This record gives sequence, C-alpha cells and structure tokens, in this order.
Amino acid sequence: MAKILVVDDEEHIRLLYSEELREAGYEVITADSGYKLLERIEEEKPDLVILDIKMVDYDGLDLLQDIRARFYDLPVILSTAYDTFKEDAKSIAADYYVVKSFDLTELKKKIAMALETHLPEKD
Repeated sequence: MAKILVVDDEEHIRLLYSEELREAGYEVITADSGYKLLERIEEEKPDLVILDIKMVDYDGLDLLQDIRARFYDLPVILSTAYDTFKEDAKSIAADYYVVKSFDLTELKKKIAMALETHLPEKD
C-alpha cells in the first residue's frame, strides 16, 4: 500500500483527500503546513507528496525546491486552486499539477501515474 503525504493548510481539503484516498487503497498522512516538512518526510518516508502551493505561512513552490534538493526522486503533485502557478519557473520541478476540485478523479489519475513510474516493482 503506497503512503501519501497530503500537505495543505485547509482542513476540509485534508479530510476530503484523506477519506477519498484511503477508500482508493492508499495509506494517508497529513500535514497542515510546511513546518518541519523535510523532517516529516524523513520520518514517514511517504511514496508521494501532494503539496498545496498557497498556504498561509509557507510557499509550496519553495517547499518543492527544498524537497527536490533533499529527496530528488520523491514524486510531488502540486495541488492548487489557481492555475497561474504554471507561469512560475519553480513549478517545473513537480511531477504533476492538479487544480483543486471536489471530484478527485484527476488527482487519483496523477497519483497512479506518479507511483507507477516511481515505485519499485513488487515480486
């Protein structure tokens, strides 16, 4: 079972993603900010991170750069309510992007694609 870390400052988004992704068969852990995010990744060893771009105290694109510097092969999906992030050069370091929606079909597709290319084959 793949472990997904959801980083979002909006509680309803964390709850929605957690519930839907658990139903889809994933183990889900959440963080409400980027505070000590790298340490959390080190401890939890998620297979994938879903990262909000616009958080109250943290810039998701800066956090993405930090993640890439330390965990270069960890898949990261940027999740945002805005599509203007595509104009930021920092966003190219993400594996995929999704615009937030209550329909998680697109997010689930991107998760499956990211995990398929990053998880080792099981014997």
